[in-house]
Parts: sequence; C-alpha cells; structure tokens
Amino acid sequence: MSSPVPFPAPLPKPFDAAQAALGMERWRQQAATAEPETRAWAEAFADSEPGRALVDAVCGNSPYLGHILTRELPFVRRVMEDGFDAGFAGLIAALHAEHDGEKSMDRLMAGLRVAKRRAALLIALADIAGVWPLFRVTGALSELAETGVQLAANFLLRRAAEAGTLTLPDPQRPWIGSGLIVLGMGKLGGRELNYSSDIDLIVLYDDAVVQTPQPDNLARTFIRLARDLVRIMDERTKDGYVFRTDLRLRPDPGATPLAVSVSAAEIYYGSVGQNWERAAMIKARPIAGDPEAGASFIRFLEPFIWRRNLDFAAIQDIHSIKRQINAHKGHREVTVNGHDIKVGRGGIREIEFFAQTQQLIFGGRDPRVRIAPTLMANEALRDVGRVPPQTVEDLAGAYHFLRRVEHRIQMIDDQQTHRIPADDAGVAHLATFLGYDDPDAFRAELLATLGQVEDRYAELFEEAPSLSGPGNLVFTGTDPDPGTVETLSGMGFADAARVINVVSAWHRGRYRATRSGRARELLTELTPALLSALAKTPAPDSALMNFDDFLGKLPAGVGLFSLFVANPWLLELVAEIMGIAPQMAQTLSRNPSLLDAVLSPDFFDELPGKEDGLADDHARVMAVARDFEDALTLSRRWTNDQRFRAGVHILRGITDGDRCGAFLADLADIVVPDLARRVEEEFAQRHGRIPGGTWVVVAMGKLGSRQLTITSDIDLIVIYDVAPGQGGGGGPRLSDGAKPLSPNEYYIKLTQRLTNAITAPMGDGRLYEVDMRLRPSGNAGPLATSLDAFLKYQTTDAWTWEHMALTRARVIGGDPALADRVCTAIRSVLTAPRDADRLLWDVADMRRRIEKEFGTTNVWNVKYARGGLIDIEFIAQYLQLRFAHERPDILHIGTAKALQCAARTGALDAEVAADLEATLRVWRRVQGFLRLTTAGVLDPNQVSPSLLAGLVRAAFPDEREPGAVDFPELDHRIRAVAARAHGHFKALVEEPAGRLAPPNTTTPPA
Repeated sequence: MSSPVPFPAPLPKPFDAAQAALGMERWRQQAATAEPETRAWAEAFADSEPGRALVDAVCGNSPYLGHILTRELPFVRRVMEDGFDAGFAGLIAALHAEHDGEKSMDRLMAGLRVAKRRAALLIALADIAGVWPLFRVTGALSELAETGVQLAANFLLRRAAEAGTLTLPDPQRPWIGSGLIVLGMGKLGGRELNYSSDIDLIVLYDDAVVQTPQPDNLARTFIRLARDLVRIMDERTKDGYVFRTDLRLRPDPGATPLAVSVSAAEIYYGSVGQNWERAAMIKARPIAGDPEAGASFIRFLEPFIWRRNLDFAAIQDIHSIKRQINAHKGHREVTVNGHDIKVGRGGIREIEFFAQTQQLIFGGRDPRVRIAPTLMANEALRDVGRVPPQTVEDLAGAYHFLRRVEHRIQMIDDQQTHRIPADDAGVAHLATFLGYDDPDAFRAELLATLGQVEDRYAELFEEAPSLSGPGNLVFTGTDPDPGTVETLSGMGFADAARVINVVSAWHRGRYRATRSGRARELLTELTPALLSALAKTPAPDSALMNFDDFLGKLPAGVGLFSLFVANPWLLELVAEIMGIAPQMAQTLSRNPSLLDAVLSPDFFDELPGKEDGLADDHARVMAVARDFEDALTLSRRWTNDQRFRAGVHILRGITDGDRCGAFLADLADIVVPDLARRVEEEFAQRHGRIPGGTWVVVAMGKLGSRQLTITSDIDLIVIYDVAPGQGGGGGPRLSDGAKPLSPNEYYIKLTQRLTNAITAPMGDGRLYEVDMRLRPSGNAGPLATSLDAFLKYQTTDAWTWEHMALTRARVIGGDPALADRVCTAIRSVLTAPRDADRLLWDVADMRRRIEKEFGTTNVWNVKYARGGLIDIEFIAQYLQLRFAHERPDILHIGTAKALQCAARTGALDAEVAADLEATLRVWRRVQGFLRLTTAGVLDPNQVSPSLLAGLVRAAFPDEREPGAVDFPELDHRIRAVAARAHGHFKALVEEPAGRLAPPNTTTPPA
C-alpha cells in the first residue's frame, strides 16, 4: 500500500472549518464500511499530513467536491496511488471497455454519469493540487465530454440500425459511413471546457452519405437521434448528469429541427449565415459520427468562415456583440463583488473575442492563424506579426488566472456560473479556495488582471461603433441575437433560443392577445420586467412556457397588459405563479379572469370559514346552474377559484399550509355534499329511490382531519342503511324507479356516479382525485357499505391500521339521522377495549413496513421521512386507540388536537405533546408550500433563491432575517426538527414495541 506523498503545490486552507471537520468525519465513516484494504488505506491517508490537507481543502471549500470525495474512496485511492494521468487514462479506457458495444441506454447513461462524477473529482484534485496545468485540466474535461458524445452517438447509430431506420456499412464500427456529424462548438471545439461547462453541439447528417431503407423517415431518424443524444448527456438522473448540452448554435435554431441535413446547412451558411456564426465556427470540430463526412463539412465551411475580402461592417458586427454585453450588464465600472469574469469587462470573453475577431480579419488570407484554442490563436497572430508579443503574453497570463478563478467558482457547487460572489463572505471563500491568505490580495490581483485585459481589448475594439444597435434584449429578425442569447442565459434561462422564439412570436402578433399594435407596444414595454420576474423562479424556461400558454388563451391583450403596466406587482405575481406554482398556472390559464378578483379589495383578506360567507358564496354560484352538467362545471370553477386564492395567500405568506388546511377542507365539505345531493337527484330520475334508504359520505384521511393541501386528493367512504320492513311481503327491496335496483346495487352505482362527478376531467379540470381504498376490505370490498356490515367489519375483521385511519373519520354529507348513527358506530369502535401490547406491536410494525417501502433520507419528503408526518400521526392515532376506552375525551379527528387531548388526559407528557404539535405544524406549512411549488419531492440540489425564501418562511415563519438563511443551514435545522420527532416516536412506539414478542397472527395487507 503506497503511502501518501506531498502535493507539488500548497493546498488551499479550508474556508469552513466545520464543514472540513464534517468532511473528515464522513471520510472516516465511509472508511469504516469499506473493504479491509481500502479501509486501511483511507485511515492511513486521513492520518497523514497530505491526506488531512486534501480532505480539509476539498470539504472545507466545496460542498460538491466534498460529497464526491467521501463517496468515492476506492477511486480516490487508485488516483492517489497511480497518479492523476494514469487515473484519468484508466477512467477513459474503462468507459470504452464497458460501453463501446453498449446495448442499454440506461446502463450507458449510468456509466457516463458515474464516470463524470469521478472525473470531476480527479480533475478538480489535479487542478487544486497544482499537478495539472490549465491546458491539461480543460483538455481532460473536453476529452471526457468528447468520449461521452462518441459513446452516445455510436449507441444511437446501432440502435437505429437495429430498428431498421439506418443501414450501417460497418455495424462493428457504426460511425464509419454513417453520415452522422456531431460538431463540438465553443470551448468543447477548442478543447477548452471549463469545470462546470455545458457543451455546445451541432448535429448534422449528410443526406448524400446516409444509407437508409426508409428515406421518408430520414429527418425524423436523426432528429430522434439528436434528442436522445441530448438526453443521454444532459438528463439528470439519480446518478446526476454528464454535461448540460446545448444545440442552439445550429443553423437558424428558431426554425430548424435539432438535427439538420448537410444540404440544408450548406444552403443556410452559403446564403444567410451570420457573422457571429462565422466566429463561432472557428472552433467547430467533428467529435463524433462519420469522420469523413465531418471533415468534408468543415472543408465546405472554410469559405464561409475565412473570407478573403472582409468588409469593415462585418468586423464591427462581431465587435458589437461584446459591446452590447457591456452596455447592458452594468460593467462600465469594474468591481470584484458580483463581477462576471466571463462576459464582464476585462473578462475571458474579451480575450476570446480578441483572438476570434483578429482571426476573422486576417485568417482569410493567412491560414496560419486558423487555430481553435484561444491562446494558441493569439500566439499564431503574434508569430505572423499581427499582435504585439507583450499583448499576447499579458493576455495569456490573464487567461490562465481568470480560468483558474472561473474553475474555483464552479467547483464550489458545480454551478455553471462565472460570477464572483456578490457578498464579501463569498469573495473571502473564493479567495481562500484559490490559496490566498488575504481576500484583499485576491481582489487586487483580480482588478489588475481585469484592467490589463480591458486595456488590451480597448486598443483594438472599444472605440469602434456598433452597427447592430444598442440592447441585448432584441427579439426581431429571423435569427437569435447572440447578445440576447447571452443575456437570457445569464438571467438563468436554459434554452435562450427558445425564449427568443417565444417572445418573437408574441411580437409578430401570432396570438389573439397581440394582434393589435397597441397590445404589442404594451407587451414590448412589459417584456424586460416580465423576463426578469420569470428569471427569479426555480425553472425560468418552464415559467416562460406557462406564461406563453396563458397568453395564447387570452381573448384580448390590451386590457390585461394595461393592468400590468398600471400594477407592476400584479405582473410579478403572475410570473411567480407561472414559475413556482404549476397547478395554479394551469388554473390561471383556464381562467385569466381570476386576475380581476386579485384586484378586488378583499382578495388578500383572511380566508373565510364555511359559516363566514363561504357556503353562501357557493350557494349563490350554484343557484344559476341550469342542469347537472352545468352544476359540475360551476362546482369546479368555484372550487378552483377558491384554491387559487388560497395558493396566492400561501405564496405571499399571508397564510400557510397549516392554517390553510381548514379552509381547503371547508371547500370540500361544501362542494362534495352538494354534488352528492345533485347526483342522487339525477340518479333517482332513472332508478328511483330505495324506500327507507339513506346514505352518508364519510371523509377520511386529510379531509377527515381537515388538513388538506392545495393538491390533496380526498379519501371517502360511503355508508348506507335501509330501514327494516321495507319492500313489502318479505320480497327483495328494490328502488322504485323505472330501472329498479337492489339496495346494494343502488348505493354502489350511486357511489360510482358520485366519484365520477368529482373526478371527471372537464374544461376547468377535475374537482378532486378520489381515493376510496379506506373502505372496509379496501379495493376488494364494495364501493358502498351498509351500516351493519361496516360495524361488523370494524368490530371483528378490521386491521389495526384501519382503526388508526378511523380516528380521522368524519361524516360530511348525507342523511342527518344516519350521520348520527355512523358517528356513534365509529366512536364505539374507537373506544372498545384493546390488547395494548398487540396494538403497540401493530403500530410499530406498520411504520416499519412503510419505511421499508417508502423510506427516504430526504427530509423534505415530509410525509415519509423519519420524524415526519407519518411518525407524528401514528403517535396520535396509537395514543387514541390505546387510551380511548378509559379516556374517551382523547379522541379528536385532528392530529394537533388529538395530541393536545392526549396531554390533557395524561396519556402524553405535555412537553412532548407541545413539541410534536409544533413539529406537525412545521411539516404542514412546508408540505403546503411544496405542494404548490414542486411537481414531486423537493430535490435539495435544485433550490432557487425564490424557493429557498418561501421554504424558510414556511418552516420558520418567525425568522427575523430569512434571507440570511442558506439552504444548507435550513436543511440542517429541518433535520434537527425531524430528529426530535423521530426520537419521540422511538420512545413512545418503536422501542417499547421492540421489547415485545411478535404476535402469532397473519400479516395485514399492505
């Protein structure tokens, strides 16, 4: 076993000593679970001075790298023992060995992502430790990307051949003669990828080379291939992603498919190719697919890129792109905090443009300067006498420094950003990561470097006039304005070309709302504010498309746009809804008139209760229903409008998911019984009524406990009863309609009609999703149950978990007399004496089974995480069933109230009850907010500032400075809350149950 050796350069000190210590703790924990040789190595490494320094430097500066470092001990060992060069070569070789003939996309995607994670660690360590120079770091990143694209392209070619859409001349080497061309563009083309870079690709197919038995499907075949190529590289899975992949540099991306034929590309570049595309094409390099076809296409491009006679206007057009960035990104005065070292003044882009523009000017006549890498291009320009040697030397030094800074910025959290942190603490962190003892020394060197680059750049370009006009939010013309692409990407939009196409469609009057000149003028005025507001949301591109859908459904635009101009806060609210609350966005798209209600004086007043006008408002709306169908429509519209209002209140912090639960339950309490009555009347027209028959609707689950969220489904059961002696002569009791039914059939079909009335999709959406699995015998039982059968089942056959669910049962509609009898029956079941040990065992066992199926380490999955909602609800339900026989006052449908009752009756320590209730309210607030803002469970790695602010407000509404809480701190605090609640569950249920002998009974159904 090799011993650790010092690294050639001093390692940076940890900025966050606590995180460094946690990192070392994680390292040792992982070592303890590793196989013996790795464990011995890892412990020795951690005990050595170089090992400690490395773990501290990584974990104390980069959460992203620290996580990988402590996760990949065997790989780290190989790298430390074999060296970085051999380690990287082995990683690439292993990719080829394992996936050159790959048949499974899932396996390929997983393999590439694991390799990317390990390569990211290796390359970062080699960079941080000073083992590799810049060109080796960027070259390795580029080689990894190129290898991934090649493996993906070859897999997709083989798959297309197997599907019969392509004929490959050499199936063993699918790229040969395939006609596929994948061009690496930008930094990938120049082998200059930055640490968290995306990759720019152009996917082409040579229609003169491709062989296919389905020529009519040729375009579709390669479009599908391009789409799947992006998916393989770009899609985030449980293993992460490989590289964010951008296809927007293809010809006219607003009007062309993802894959473009060579013949179409040749026509485009030969006729309408833009000057900025000529600059981009300097770095174009075939990296995958058919090498001969790729080389042929690059030869075709040479006259387009390298024009012998270049007019001054063409040169100035290239320069104007850079000046637009300067003019609209606020970099007239360079400061360190918040400065963008890529596109800001004195940044990397100026060095790149310095080389590219000189290449375009002189490269048409001198092939010696046609070189892709930036520094090599400048050296070539120096060698032919076009650039002074001192300028090249200065720019090279600046380039190395700025790229090093860029990489450290990106290494911290694997973010594709080029911006210096905006706060002093962030700058200090970056300076420490770069090896500075004093952040002021870093500031001084950065400002000197930026100034030097700016001076060199200004000597050539800064005074030249712009011919493309001011502004970098330009939505005219047929091609994406490159300055606008940069601006939108910098704002946070992932697909800037798509944004440009969408906004351009608005301005071209393609929607009814934008057909008038006045509407377009107003929209033009609103667009910058709208895009800025959308960019603040977690997924700006999705938010934009939601707004586009909303705009496309508007019957007219002038009125609404004028409303936005007069009320800017309303525009911000709409953008917030479009980007943060997807369900609310759909509701608003279906009914834009909801915004009129937002302007009403009482919209932001406290949400009313059922007895405070809510039921009266519903009755007023439903009074105009002309028929049953109309009633279904109106009930949906009214309910969705009210949910929309509640959602806005949650978004704006007026209420929260805990306090809002009762309001949302009131909505269901009003609308479901009303629909049940209407369904019964409609049903009776054909089947009549059961003489002496009555029925009730019982709410279970969250509706029963009055704890609904915006997106909750509703748990219902239906119980009926038929008075004895009905039907006459002892014969079968049937309904008295034209199509008579027995009581059992009658109420089952009536229940089906009710669930259909609630769940049927209509123009205003569904009312609710309905879950009836809590009825006796679950899915195996009838949809409606007689009272006698219900009571018999609950008394003799029900499992403990069904009695736990029964603690939240509540009659919400139907016959009042039957409702009283059902309530009495439920209470008699809940207050019956129980075997305390068997109850305890069953509750613990049910929680164990849930943990086995749905267990998660993501504390933001507040339902299933340990210490989350289920643990607290189980405690309350267990205590009620345990003590209700002797202390019936413990019973309450609401979990919070049940905990209070448990404390009041002596069944639970008052401090524990208070702690559990406080935690329960935290979970409800968080869940209520997350149900608005996420499609599934929150991904802790995908938390935007706006989402973070809402989460802090939801979790800790009394936080005095919520903006000062970052996500790691919030996550840490939430985990502490969960740990306390989990501790209570263990003390009350899990540990006592663990001391019991398992009962000898059949296992309950899942």
